[in-house]
Amino acid sequence: MTAPGSNDPQTARRRGRPRSRETPEAIRRAARNLFAEHGFSGTSVRDIAAAAGSDPAVVIRHFGSKEKLFLEVVTVAPQFPGLVEGPLETLGRAILQRLIETDGSTLRLHATLLGALDRPDVRRYLEESTTRNIIEPLAARLPGPNAELRAQLVAAQIGGLLMSITLFESTASPALTAEALRFYADALQELIDHPTDPPGQG
Repeated sequence: MTAPGSNDPQTARRRGRPRSRETPEAIRRAARNLFAEHGFSGTSVRDIAAAAGSDPAVVIRHFGSKEKLFLEVVTVAPQFPGLVEGPLETLGRAILQRLIETDGSTLRLHATLLGALDRPDVRRYLEESTTRNIIEPLAARLPGPNAELRAQLVAAQIGGLLMSITLFESTASPALTAEALRFYADALQELIDHPTDPPGQG
C-alpha cells in the first residue's frame, strides 16, 4: 500500500503536478494545429482548451489572451531569419527558393497570419519581423544609393507574392508557375543589382 504523500503516479496526477508542467505545451500544440487548420477567427479559446484537454480559464491564465497565444505559436522565426543572406548576385532566386520551393510551411504560415491582420498586435508583429529580418539586413548589404528604399521594395514584392499565392489557395496560384517565379526572381534581382537615382536626380 502506498503511503500518503508518496510518489504514486495516480496521487501525483490528482494533485496536478505533472499536468501543471504539461498543460502549457499541450495548449500550444492544440493552438498551433487549430490556427493552421481553421485560422484565427475560426478558432476559439474554448476550441483550444478542449483540444488540449484543459479549460478556457486555464488557457487565459497561461497566455493572457487568444491574440497573445496566436503570436506565440504562429511565428515567422523559422522562415525569415537569414532570408537575405548569401551571394548578392543570385539572391533574388535564392529568396524564392527558400520561401516557395520548400515544404510549403511558409505559405501555410502566411495564410494563417493573413487571416488575423485585422488584429493590431498581429499586424505590428509582421511589420517588425519584416523590418528586422528583411529590410534592415538587406539594406546594410546593398551597394549604391537608395539601399533602404530598394530593400523595402524587395520586402514589398515578397509580401505581395505570398499574399497572391495565399489568395489563390497555394498550389492553384498562377504566381507559382515556373515562368511567374522566374519573372519574380528577375524583378527581385533587379532591385538588388541595379541602384537607381531618385526621380529628378542622376
